[in-house]
Order: sequence, then C-alpha cells, then structure tokens
Amino acid sequence: MPVLTRLIPSPLVVDIRPGALDDLGGVLADERIAQSGRLAVAVSGGSGAGLRRRLSPSLPGATWYEVGGGTLDDAVRLAGAIKAGHYDAVVGLGGGKIIDCAKFAAARVGLPLVAVPTNLAHDGLCSPVATLDNDAGRGSYGVPNPIAVVIDLDIIRDAPARFVRAGIGDAVSNVSAVADWELACRVKGERIDGLAAAMARQAGESVLRHPGGIGDNDFLQVLAEALVLSGIAMSVSGDSRPSSGACHEINHAFDLLHPKRAAAHGEQCGLGAAFAMYLRGAHDEAVYMAGVLRRHGLPVLPQEIGFTAEEFVKVVEFAPETRPGRFTILEHLDLKTEQIKDVYADYVKAIGS
Repeated sequence: MPVLTRLIPSPLVVDIRPGALDDLGGVLADERIAQSGRLAVAVSGGSGAGLRRRLSPSLPGATWYEVGGGTLDDAVRLAGAIKAGHYDAVVGLGGGKIIDCAKFAAARVGLPLVAVPTNLAHDGLCSPVATLDNDAGRGSYGVPNPIAVVIDLDIIRDAPARFVRAGIGDAVSNVSAVADWELACRVKGERIDGLAAAMARQAGESVLRHPGGIGDNDFLQVLAEALVLSGIAMSVSGDSRPSSGACHEINHAFDLLHPKRAAAHGEQCGLGAAFAMYLRGAHDEAVYMAGVLRRHGLPVLPQEIGFTAEEFVKVVEFAPETRPGRFTILEHLDLKTEQIKDVYADYVKAIGS
C-alpha cells in the first residue's frame, strides 16, 4: 500500500518560554539558521532601542535596522537596505508592524525570516501573510512562513495588557471562523482542509477553555502556542480561511467605515465572533464566549469600544462587502437593517449588559 503524506509548512524552530530572547543567537546557530551570526535585525525606533542594547552583546554579527512604521514603503526601504549586506537571516523583533515589514523584506531579498514578537496582539506572527499599509489603504502580501519563532514570555508579560488581550480575541475567533468554513462546505460545497480546520479550532478552544489570565505564564504559553498554530493552519490551507470568517469581516468593516475610530484587530474580531456565534443560532456558545472575553477585559458590545448600536448594525450590514467570495453566516442569512437590529437586541439581552 502506498504511503501518501504531505509536508506541512511550519517553522523549523518554535521556542516559547521565559528567557527565550537571551538564547536567540545560540538557538539560531544550533539550528544552522545563522551559523555565521550575520543577522539583519529589524526593530522599532521606540522600544526597539532597549532591546537592541540588551541583545547587542549576544549578537555581535548583527546589523540593526530601524523601521519607521508598518507601510509598504517602509518594507521596501528595509529590503533595499538589507540587500546590500550578506546575511544568513532577517530577524523581525517587535510588534506586528515590525514583523510584517521584516516578513516582506526577507521575502523580497530571498532570506529566511525569524519572528521575535514582543506582544501577542494577533495571529500574524507566524502566518504566510504580511499586512502593510499602502496608498490604497491596507494590503495583504503573500510571504513564506517564518523559519523560526522565538517568544520570550518575560517580554510578553511586560507588554501593554491591551495587546495581549487583543491576541485572546483573535485566537478565540477561530472557533467562529471554522464554523463559517463548515457552513460554506454544507451550503456551497466549499472544500475544507481537515488538518487546517482542526489546528485552528483547537487553537481557539485552548484559549477559550483555559481558566487562567494574562498574568499567568501557563496561560501566556497556551495563547502564544495558539497564535502560532493559527498561523500554521493558514499555511496548511493556503489562505486565511481557518482563522477568518464573519468575525474578521466585521473587523474589516469597522476598519473601513471608521478608520480613525477602529479598535484593536483582536478586540473587534472577538466581538464579531461572539455576535456571529449568536447569529448562527449557537446561543449558549455565544453567551459562553462573551463571558470569557469579558473575563479577560475584552469588549463584547460595540459601546465598549466607542460605537453606538446603530453604527454596529451598519458595520454588520456592510461586512460581507469586505471579503467578496467568502461565504459566512453573514452571507448565508443576508440580513437587512431591521433584521440585524432585532438580532442585535436579542444578543444584548442574552449576554447581559
């Protein structure tokens, strides 16, 4: 009988623990990612300065590049600067914008990318996508998966709490996204990648069911692992389907309709996921999800991020336009304004204000 398998696109190294950052150079050398120690390290101009002072002695062969922001122009400039050197790998050290710029730059010059996030705000740290601002707004660019992901839980614990909470919302939203994928399979015959769905669902459930909080190393470990698994699930499926359904459509609608007032990505995705679960008739699950999000200090009502109920109704109505071709509970129900108002009123009663 033939043995049929497939290769899973995943990092060579995933190192998640307290103090991991101090061993970065040794880990990369041991795994033959950067044996010569010649690294191009992308950092921010703010918090990156402190990290540079801390790490420079242990990375003597590194060249440090300050990244101004998270735009396509920033990423192209970084790629141009790196191209002039001879490096083993590019290290993205910082938040999501820095890592996305480093992802794009590494792909442009043909070098492997090492992701070293300093917060857990979303699942992009290990995804095959770089999200960058451009002249048209914001674009998603396909890039190779990071060759290594190093997450120091001591650094994560020192990050602003809001960023870690946002990561919780993004991870938990996987549960709703996979439910949308299954709906698309039943109604539209869309193919599901079972492995990608299983990885994404279990990543979301692990965070949803964990009793701890952002002050606990055990919980931060589970959250970090969940975000890494979400990124790998997207690589397995070849798109964002395992982690992006109605929850992310609602998030994108917030961003497009209210670009100057939008909340954090994960905050909006968590809220969108709880509401989407209610829309699909999973009322008990929606109430449970909302309760968990509240326990972690995340919003479950639009008023909690500065939007009125009327604005939220318009956001939900507009949401399907943000991802043409993607089928979720929003496209399936095709609710009009008054219907959304009625369902939202029921949702508010169910979860309590």
